[in-house]
Amino acid sequence: MESLYFLVPCALIFIGLAIKVLFWAINNGQYDNLDTEAHRILFDAEKSKKAKNPSDPSPPAPDSKNP
Repeated sequence: MESLYFLVPCALIFIGLAIKVLFWAINNGQYDNLDTEAHRILFDAEKSKKAKNPSDPSPPAPDSKNP
């Protein structure tokens, strides 16, 4: 029973902090656009393929023998 005198206030403080962090995240725009990141991973490969131009040769790789 004596442990409840400690655990109940700790739980109330934890809930209060969790609610405060939630409202901080909402007010700072953390939940404004949830779809962009989900779609970005799906369409990232197409953008990187289009960005490469086959007529431009890539720079030569550095020679590992010469420091």
